[in-house]
Amino acid sequence: MEWSIAPDSPSTTMGSTSIFFFLLFLLAFPNVLAFTGTFGVNYGRIADNIPSPKNVVLLLKANKMKNIRIYDADHEVLTAFKGSGIEIIVGLGNEYLKDISVSQDRALSWVKENVEPFLPDTSIRGISVGNEVLGSTDMELWEALLPATKNVYNALDRLGLSHKIEVNSPHSEAVFANSYPPSACIFKDTVLPYMKPLLQFFSQINSPFYVNAYPFLAYMSDPEHIDINYALFKKNAGIYDAKTKLRYNNMFEAQIDAAYAALEKVGFAEMEVIVSETGWASRGDQNEAGATSENARTYNYNLRKRLFKKKGTPYRPKKVVKAYIFALFNENLKPGPNSERHFGLFKHDGSISYKIGLHGLVPSSASSSLFSLKGIGFGGWLGSSYLVVYAACAAVLLLFQRQF
Repeated sequence: MEWSIAPDSPSTTMGSTSIFFFLLFLLAFPNVLAFTGTFGVNYGRIADNIPSPKNVVLLLKANKMKNIRIYDADHEVLTAFKGSGIEIIVGLGNEYLKDISVSQDRALSWVKENVEPFLPDTSIRGISVGNEVLGSTDMELWEALLPATKNVYNALDRLGLSHKIEVNSPHSEAVFANSYPPSACIFKDTVLPYMKPLLQFFSQINSPFYVNAYPFLAYMSDPEHIDINYALFKKNAGIYDAKTKLRYNNMFEAQIDAAYAALEKVGFAEMEVIVSETGWASRGDQNEAGATSENARTYNYNLRKRLFKKKGTPYRPKKVVKAYIFALFNENLKPGPNSERHFGLFKHDGSISYKIGLHGLVPSSASSSLFSLKGIGFGGWLGSSYLVVYAACAAVLLLFQRQF
């Protein structure tokens, strides 16, 4: 049986009107069509010689990086990202937690000053409350984390932003008592009284569990017993988890599944795990095993390739892995061992640190791949979105003409 709709029928008019307004919506908000993917980067700025935020926007766009994390809410950065379409998680530093935890008004003031004024032109998608708090030794920070997190969320809620901006808090591997094999992973007994209520709150507001997972640090701590190929996503014998009967051929996936196992044991089996930091240092001190440019290139190249597959892990095959690489630049003012200053995908001048398919701001000895700042304005990226939408509009209008 063939079906047809009369040209003047109400259903045709309503359908045409709906499509018309839908297309107008697409034209007004082209970024809703953008696919953010599974690969992000941490934009740290503990340096005095890295490119300006405006040039960083151009660098990110040239490399099609649409998800970043920053460790504060710097106004120059947030202003530079206006209209870029790049999605940002801002950070509320550990130094603010105690103050925010005891004052809802202080939390509201912080959000009004550092988040609300930049919306919606700057795409702030999340707030990280603290960083690796429960892996630190400051018990006062442990006690402040949950109330500070709740106050920040409540501030967003009062401003009508809680459905647009996620609240989270990244953790280090130090919150786990053990992580080998992955199925045996549990939270430390000392951490649980603080972690469990935090997870309960995140479960209520549908926030993921963020973990900083570094195969580099694991390998560096025990190079005699860890196969570096296992850490670098290279061919290796892998490990077998007898409890789950799953085999792992890289440490990155094992670390993620260890987090899933720990969450499951405390009643949060459905919570998503997102890797907030991972990376590999390209240089280090003599006692920092594996910190070489070649290993950094291998790890980050294979990591990007793995993330672009949009696949899950052996234990959670339906949950696509998402991760933020640490870091965008080498940061010359970071304290600590030499490796801390050499995690960048890019050197301080914007040139690439090594070849993994990225484009630098200036020519580099690592590659001749570079781009011009002139040709990559906001119009270039957004313009392509408009072009797609206009093409869709033309196709729909042509269809209408043929039908009517």
